[in-house]
Amino acid sequence: MELGDMSRQFSTCYVDDLLFGLDVLKVREVVKYQSITPAPLSEKHVLGLINLRGQIITAIDLGVCLGLEESKLSQEERMNMVVYSEGEPISLVVDQVGDVVEVDDELYEDPPETLSPKLREYVNGIFKLDDTLLLVLDVDKLLGSGEDK
Repeated sequence: MELGDMSRQFSTCYVDDLLFGLDVLKVREVVKYQSITPAPLSEKHVLGLINLRGQIITAIDLGVCLGLEESKLSQEERMNMVVYSEGEPISLVVDQVGDVVEVDDELYEDPPETLSPKLREYVNGIFKLDDTLLLVLDVDKLLGSGEDK
């Protein structure tokens, strides 16, 4: 099959006015604000723990992980995207959840040089959409390298 003959689906979210796409198969659910219990002595990107229907899940601030500015929204205004990495659920706290989008492979490009080094580390590539860029996030790399943060 030639490049361009396929399309991919992404669950999208916004952090600091940037549109990120996560492989739709990695996202288990999207939930509104959940009360977060702080985790003392945790790293800056770890907001704490949430109780999601009896399951304790680590809540991570996606923006902080990506080296972006701290969100201007209150915790109550933000959303949780529950993803699975290495079989464990993790809540990525984002500013806003977007739609599931399907994009053609022919629109795919490598990450631009203008992205910050931290973003380039976790963004596999981009898709040029009509009115914005969709930054494809490598969830496994992002969550699998927590010790390095």
